[in-house]
Amino acid sequence: MEIIDGKSLATSIREGLKSDVHKLKKKGVSPNLAVILVGEDKASQIYIKNKSKACLDVGINYEEFFLSSDTTMEQLLSLIDRLNNRDDIHGILLQSPMPKHLDINEAFRRISPEKDVDGFNPVNVGKLCLNQDGFVSCTPAGIMKMFEKYNIEIEGKNAVVLGRSNIVGKPMSLCLLNKDATVTICHSKTQNLSEITRGADIIVIALGKPKFLTRDMVKEGAVVIDVGINRTEGGLVGDVDFDNVKEVASYITPVPGGVGPMTVAMLMSNVVKAATRSIKNS
Repeated sequence: MEIIDGKSLATSIREGLKSDVHKLKKKGVSPNLAVILVGEDKASQIYIKNKSKACLDVGINYEEFFLSSDTTMEQLLSLIDRLNNRDDIHGILLQSPMPKHLDINEAFRRISPEKDVDGFNPVNVGKLCLNQDGFVSCTPAGIMKMFEKYNIEIEGKNAVVLGRSNIVGKPMSLCLLNKDATVTICHSKTQNLSEITRGADIIVIALGKPKFLTRDMVKEGAVVIDVGINRTEGGLVGDVDFDNVKEVASYITPVPGGVGPMTVAMLMSNVVKAATRSIKNS
């Protein structure tokens, strides 16, 4: 059994990006990320702080736009339009969740596909579906990097994705499918769940349920990727019962220190990619 060290892999990716940023600045382009947060969500504020630290570390410029929770849709779309039109902004990130009265999908549609570093604009989702080069949602992109780094074979393997969110589950299943895995997506209506997971060579779980995936649901030698981050009285835990599942898994990600740092590293990577493309397009 090997524990996948997302933290050290993310650090090495960020080191590589520093040199990319340095080269871009020599060409007169300073990669710049705009982050929009609507409302007072505490978890979102922590995520944004981590993203700003990562930008600082890599050398990416960073602008924050904090909007009050009573912001209207018109005001939000107007801000997105202004950022779309600014040549010095290369990436736009809209932090979720947003207040209930706002339509996040309409907002994602409004972000220019060239600046959609989170990969949520329908154009980029469509490109992923067609296996074309676009921006891929950061968490699935980070997981694919992990597979690459650890030489984990995907082609022909049975992969089970637990969760069907637009942020992780759906794009993850497409990433795996594009690498020739046989993919099953499970969700709250799935029947015989344990039977399905026990047949999996690769399991990616993103449910937000502490220690949901137990040892009896995992076959010997499976690769287990835990996307869950759950705050419990005992501290942060994932969606996997780590201590028991690691006894049967061939590879497993810990929480914290697994997928989380990779998500942020891939966001940085997408911003650098967007800045690089802006030179080609100008």
